[in-house]
Order: sequence, then structure tokens, then C-alpha cells
Amino acid sequence: MQLSMDLFSQLPTLITPRLTLRPVRMSDASDLYEYSKDPEVARHVLWDAHRSIHQTRAYVRFLLRQYRTGAPSTFVIVLSENQKVIGTIGFMWAQPENRSAEVGYSLSREYWNRGIMTEALRCILEFGFQKLGLNRIEAQHECDNPASGKVMLNVGMKHEGTLRQRLYNKGRFSDIQLYAILREDFKKSGLVSHRAD
Repeated sequence: MQLSMDLFSQLPTLITPRLTLRPVRMSDASDLYEYSKDPEVARHVLWDAHRSIHQTRAYVRFLLRQYRTGAPSTFVIVLSENQKVIGTIGFMWAQPENRSAEVGYSLSREYWNRGIMTEALRCILEFGFQKLGLNRIEAQHECDNPASGKVMLNVGMKHEGTLRQRLYNKGRFSDIQLYAILREDFKKSGLVSHRAD
């Protein structure tokens, strides 16, 4: 199966029982800013807490440029019951020659510990394997953020090791836990979670 990189320029809308994953819109900036300004949300990601709505709008413009150029990019996570944007999830990079990619995500603190990110990540894995044609999908988290590792385990990803001082983030070197799942692992799991509109 060929890796379908062209899908990054026309991300579909993905539906799960509680969520809608779709491309970002400029009208999402207010919801994005609401949780992106929280230092606790920003603590273990590679971006700093947003200081103004202007910073969030700049981030939205960046994502829109990613779509236009067909670069690996991000979906917003929308809570279906009220259409509120509560997070993001998407691809940090993709290597067509190796049919591999890395996923990353963030979620409003108000919605932590509800299984929401597990639901979103399972959906993205399905999209990556079934639509993009990936063979391997990776994810990583800082060692002092074990809740993120639980999400990865919940969707069948396997812990592959600790990368010592892998990242310099917010003034310190951070050890990183690396997880991955293969197409064959995903097929064996029987996990199916979304439909594309």
C-alpha cells in the first residue's frame, strides 16, 4: 500500500462516539486559547502557554499553511455534545519511504481522565493505518508525564524504551518514553472507532 501523503492537504472529518476530529478553522481560536493559556496543559508539550488570543490565531494560521502545503498536520478535537474544541491531535512528521509517522496531542485540563484522548488516539491510529497507509506510528512523552503513557498503552502501543535527555524543553533536558504500534499489531487488536464523512 502506497503512503497517501496527499491526504494531509485535505484532512477528512473523523467521527467517534463522543468526538469529531476535523481540520482547524479560524473560528476555533477562542476555544483553543481557552485551554492553551493553561500552564498545566503546556507543561509537557513543546509549546509554551499562550499569552494572548493573537498567539493562538497565529498558531491557527500556521496549521492552515500546513494544510495548504500538504505537510503532516493536526486535527482539532471537538466534543460532539456541544461542538466545543477541547484539544488537538495529529502528525508531527511522516516518512513516506519508511511508511512511519509520529503522533502528538494536547487536551484541555477540564477533560483529563475521561478517556477522551484514548478515543481520539485510537481514531487517529485507524486513520493512519487504513487511510494513510502507514506501517508504524510512534508517540512519545516526558517521563514525568505518565498519564500520557497510559493513553498510549490503552490503544495498544508498546513501550520501546527510554531516550535519555532527548529533548530540551522549558529550560531543562527531559528523558522521553518512546511508544509505537505497527500495522500488524493494530490489525490483530480489532480496534475500529470512526467513520469519515
